[in-house]
Amino acid sequence: MNFTYYGHSSFAVEIKGKKIVFDPFITHNELAKAVDINKIEADYIFCSHGHADHVADLVGLAKRTNATVVGAFELTEWAGRQGLEKVHPMNTGGKWHFDFGTVKCVVAHHSSGLPDGSYGGNPMGFVFTTEDGNFYFAGDTALTLDMQLIPKYAKLDFAILPIGDNFTMGADDAIVAAGFVDCKRIIGVHYDTFGYIKIDKEKTQQQFSAAGLELLLPAIGSSINL
Repeated sequence: MNFTYYGHSSFAVEIKGKKIVFDPFITHNELAKAVDINKIEADYIFCSHGHADHVADLVGLAKRTNATVVGAFELTEWAGRQGLEKVHPMNTGGKWHFDFGTVKCVVAHHSSGLPDGSYGGNPMGFVFTTEDGNFYFAGDTALTLDMQLIPKYAKLDFAILPIGDNFTMGADDAIVAAGFVDCKRIIGVHYDTFGYIKIDKEKTQQQFSAAGLELLLPAIGSSINL
């Protein structure tokens, strides 16, 4: 599976020929200024919650690519009010069989308000089960015991976890989360973008390594095969 990182918590995977973008926040991220959003293609856009640093580029990207927007019911309602017609509302605990595989929505402990101040619904994580591989995107979340349910849904090939602390779990809790979800290959997101979430990358990778885990921190704009 090809994974491309766009900075912060924004990334894309390609599964069975479908291009799937997550939490698009690119043009407002100074660290991602080398990424040309006009070259990004998307068949689906999954949004974990409604905060601006996860949906800032949602409307523009969805309109240009004609992608289907997937997220909490309230988030997709908001997307519809922005003129987006292709939406798929979901909510925590639900799953759906898409043309690329199955997605289950799981608990994320965070908050979710939309850019216009309206209610964004429940924040969520996503468990993807596909022929090309299985992964968990935690979204923005604290460490939660609900993560222990993830192995019941899928045997993960990799997990995408926030590691920046302050607004989400930091490295210490992400290491515990990796144990809960039974996955040793972790991609770290939601770090360095703002002053509150800057990390020492070398130290953080050493922490994960000492715990017997592989922490991947791909450069913004780069792609890796998983």
